[in-house]
Amino acid sequence: MLNLCMLSGSFEYDSEDSLNILKSYLEEYYQINADMIVYASEDDDPTLAAIDDADVLLVFTRRLNTKGESLTKFQAYCEQGKPLVGVRTASHAYQNWLEFDKVVLGGDYQGHYGQGSTVRVEYLDPEHPIVDGISGLESFGSLYKNPSLSSDTSVLLLGHTDEHSEPVAWTRLHNGGRVCYTSLGHQKDFTFEPFLRFLAQSVLWVTEQI
Repeated sequence: MLNLCMLSGSFEYDSEDSLNILKSYLEEYYQINADMIVYASEDDDPTLAAIDDADVLLVFTRRLNTKGESLTKFQAYCEQGKPLVGVRTASHAYQNWLEFDKVVLGGDYQGHYGQGSTVRVEYLDPEHPIVDGISGLESFGSLYKNPSLSSDTSVLLLGHTDEHSEPVAWTRLHNGGRVCYTSLGHQKDFTFEPFLRFLAQSVLWVTEQI
């Protein structure tokens, strides 16, 4: 049984509700025990003691202002090269550590295009374990701009609108640990089984279970 710790603090995207959907899905279909730490506000500084016992961390926070112990503990987790999955606003997870995007995720978040049509998803590596067996993946949120990813990233998915194309999921190693990030994660995405399966298989891949 894998122990997953999820950090919820992306209020624009109702992360607590979305991650509760993911938690139920993981515990029903996978051998994954999912605990969640919820930030009550952008200035909250909850204890992150639960990550000490976690096999993997999933991050879905947005521009949190914390300067305290929780940020320090989060940075220490990353520095140790432990498994990590980032969802959507994780690219700007902590306002006081925006470098997380480039240093850990390997991203280059530069805002997003306006809300338009559904984002069509192209599989660049359809045999990768994270996307194996998943078909029909699409997204209902705006397309994030990531023009200059780290050279050591491996892009899994491209997102397309009528006018733009951007990488929307990739993997890399950070300090020897596996990382997967996706800029998908609109509220409606979490009602879509292929996206939940993508996150489940991301958790399994970063922990070297698949």
